[in-house]
Amino acid sequence: MLDKIKLLIGQPIGVAFKNGLSISGVLCGADENEICLMEYMYQAKFVQRYYNYESIQGIYIFPISDTDLLN
Repeated sequence: MLDKIKLLIGQPIGVAFKNGLSISGVLCGADENEICLMEYMYQAKFVQRYYNYESIQGIYIFPISDTDLLN
């Protein structure tokens, strides 16, 4: 499983937690115990956080967009 997760490094992902919450960001790294995710906070602020696999229910790849849209 870790090999599949490592293939996603540098890609935007969604993470669903066992407590019902979810977060999205760019996967920065993964090891046997946790993933490292770069998350957007506000304006030009980003934070790098670590999440233990025990708290994660699922990791999801963002779908490919047919068109590039900017808000």
